Amino acid sequence: MRKINIFVIHCSATKEGLDIDASVIRSWHKNKGYRDIGYHYVIKLDGTIEKGRSEESIGAHVQGFNANSIGICYVGGLDKEGKPADTRTEAQKKAMKKLYSELKAKYPNAKWCGHRDLSPDIDGDGTVEKCEWMKACPSFDVKSEFK
Repeated sequence: MRKINIFVIHCSATKEGLDIDASVIRSWHKNKGYRDIGYHYVIKLDGTIEKGRSEESIGAHVQGFNANSIGICYVGGLDKEGKPADTRTEAQKKAMKKLYSELKAKYPNAKWCGHRDLSPDIDGDGTVEKCEWMKACPSFDVKSEFK
């Protein structure tokens, strides 16, 4: 069994209201050469939680952190103009909290973060600031919401 020490929240980087699912993301990832979808879970607009890779399988969602992490992706993350925004529906927020509770019980010592939080700390001050983010994903502050 893998030692899980981090959960990484992602967004699909799709515009607000675009209703896709794990099968669509799986096809995107396979077209990029992945063997399967990179995430372990996908949260649809209606709050449905779909399984991607099994938790026992190493994901392909954040370079350098896949071996000991579980990747969770919510559908959305961009506003109607294509700019980063927290577009989670109430159903997605509720589903994310449910999944958080279930996974926290299973992996109590694992930390939660957003994909952007794993960007390099370029200035070496111990904090990854907005100006250092490689991308805005997941378009909300995971660390303040999931402690």
